[in-house]
Amino acid sequence: MTDRTSTKLFIPHPAEVDCNLVGILEQLDPRQSTRERSIALVLNWYRVEQKITPSRHKDYLYQKRLARRLPLDSFRFDFRGNHESGGKWKQGALDEDLADVQVVVDYLKANYGYVIDLVVGHSRGSIVSFRWLCTSEDGKKVSAFVNASGRYRMGVQNAAGKIWWEHLETQESYSWNVCVARKMLTATITREDLASFISFDTSLVWDRFPHSTDAITIHGLSDKTVPPYDALIYSQALGSRTPGTHTLCLLEDADHNFTGRQDEVVDVILHWWETRKRGELKTGVLAPGVKGKL
Repeated sequence: MTDRTSTKLFIPHPAEVDCNLVGILEQLDPRQSTRERSIALVLNWYRVEQKITPSRHKDYLYQKRLARRLPLDSFRFDFRGNHESGGKWKQGALDEDLADVQVVVDYLKANYGYVIDLVVGHSRGSIVSFRWLCTSEDGKKVSAFVNASGRYRMGVQNAAGKIWWEHLETQESYSWNVCVARKMLTATITREDLASFISFDTSLVWDRFPHSTDAITIHGLSDKTVPPYDALIYSQALGSRTPGTHTLCLLEDADHNFTGRQDEVVDVILHWWETRKRGELKTGVLAPGVKGKL
């Protein structure tokens, strides 16, 4: 598609002075009107790693590849305090992430006339997506959702969380010098941050997730950050809805970031989306590479 274009947008944040949310708008054909046109919202969030390695942002992992292969326009952005967006990086500010999503949605609606039709979330981006879909009027109208490596049990600690808690038993905060998108920064973790993160309620998906929204959960069986069992919990929570469906896809030997498997993840999402467009989705399990039908 030679007409596909990528445009960087700077969206003013009404809650913070001189703070822009920076993102990339991918358009299949910019010459066509965007009024009432469907768009996908691709959400990811930085997670500070213990090692000095690049971490998450709007083009991290499979997000950019997916955006450039989706058969509809898409927008991916950096949350406040992450990469190119303004504001302060915070570990526990999930409510602020939720506000960022709505700011972006309002901007896309007001300035382009877009209709959010698909949301793709990874890791923390999935947690925030679930809350937005369950609580906002715009979210309740979204027809499809991809939950990749999403956490359900907020209090289950990974290796990094254990290090933080051990340090915070004797210190007020924990400072971590890390490299994010090849830029050095100091991330400060506080007890309040961790307490806020752990107390974030994910159980609302059982009763408040939109009944008509089709969803797919993709999780690596070698995920050491979010236990794969969380994917089974989401499958149970979303699998009994009608007319919405839920598809569970577990990738053998895949880690939290789907290292070396990004193209496979994109293929799974596109296959699921195309099956959905044909009206052939049924609640169940998708096993890539295993003979069978979705």
